[in-house]
Amino acid sequence: MSDRPGEVLRLPAFALFWSSSTLGAFTGAVSAVAFQVLIVTTLGASAFEIGLLNAANVVPYLLFGLIVGALMDRWRRKPAMVLASVGRALVLGAIPVLWVTGTLTVWTFGALFLIFGALTLIADSAAQPMLPRLVPRNQLVSANARLGQAGTVAQTTGPALGGALVSWLSAPVAILIDAVAYLVSAVMLSRIKVDEPKAEPRTDGRHLGHDIVEGLRWTYSHRTLAPMAASVNVWFLGNSIALTAFAPYALRELDLGALVFGLVLALGGVGGFLGAVLAPMAGRRFGVGGAVLAGRVLSALAWLAVLILPASENIAIVAIPLGIGQFLFGLGMGLEDPNEMGYRQAVAPDEMQGRLNASIRTVNRVMFLIGALIAGGLATAFGFRVTIGVSVVIFVVAALIVLFSPLRTARHEDL
Repeated sequence: MSDRPGEVLRLPAFALFWSSSTLGAFTGAVSAVAFQVLIVTTLGASAFEIGLLNAANVVPYLLFGLIVGALMDRWRRKPAMVLASVGRALVLGAIPVLWVTGTLTVWTFGALFLIFGALTLIADSAAQPMLPRLVPRNQLVSANARLGQAGTVAQTTGPALGGALVSWLSAPVAILIDAVAYLVSAVMLSRIKVDEPKAEPRTDGRHLGHDIVEGLRWTYSHRTLAPMAASVNVWFLGNSIALTAFAPYALRELDLGALVFGLVLALGGVGGFLGAVLAPMAGRRFGVGGAVLAGRVLSALAWLAVLILPASENIAIVAIPLGIGQFLFGLGMGLEDPNEMGYRQAVAPDEMQGRLNASIRTVNRVMFLIGALIAGGLATAFGFRVTIGVSVVIFVVAALIVLFSPLRTARHEDL
């Protein structure tokens, strides 16, 4: 008899969680388009203001990521997710109201955007630690794979849906639809039946600073989670450098055009979906270490494909290696993410889940900002190809961390 776990979507609690997450992924993709149109077209923001608003997207994670992670190990996670969804609905609903009354400005939108980002941080910080309470440990990879598949579809098709809604209805009305979607998501989350211990006041005198330091120390000293965290941190550095250089390289130097560039990026979504489908099988066959290592190697190969472009004025010939590269990149992410997340959720005790994820996520954001700054300097001094070449080296380092650590032989079955 097969020892493979059954279909995880048959679990009622996870089915509701997955439905809410999927709706949120599509809503986020639509909002991303609507926000950009609103900022640039409706509000007429300057280049400086656009830069500030885009930077504000990561500010809540940098300022409050570790704090919220520690709180998620003290609070019940389901109520936090429900309240965060309701809060985001109210924030988004305020935007069309301010627009209709003529009081929406770049700065009022910026304030709402920061609040929205903080609420998203709370929702994300609660979701990952709550998942192990919804599904058995041997189904965590499958659960994360299902979430990854839905997220990839949303990222691939959501921007087109968002563009259509904005074109037909205007950006503020599209944002209002997103607000209603978050209320629906909150209702779904509220119906989840999950056993969470009631939050009790701390009586040991420990403040959040102690909890944060304990979480960082536990994460970065664990035998297998430490190399996993270090590898993904390095990966984020390389990814930031590559992504910062890729768009101007493809659109300006290679002169791909918006349509071809969009098709190239869409292949990344196809690869990501396929990788998420194959992730559980890869984890069983090669172990979590093998699946993560494969993802890291594919990331390096993906951007290496960008560097070996044939010299040609034929756009199709140039676009093919780029598309292959994006497909490989998405495939690698789809393979590794469910295995990595499932392993982290299975290894960490419940009281450490929030801090583990917050520690890794916050360092990732810091690395992403550092990477963007490095990419700007490298591209200015040496050009985009050299910048992407540096990212390939960094992706190789991320793979080597896995290869020469105990993580390489880690398997879910050994837990």
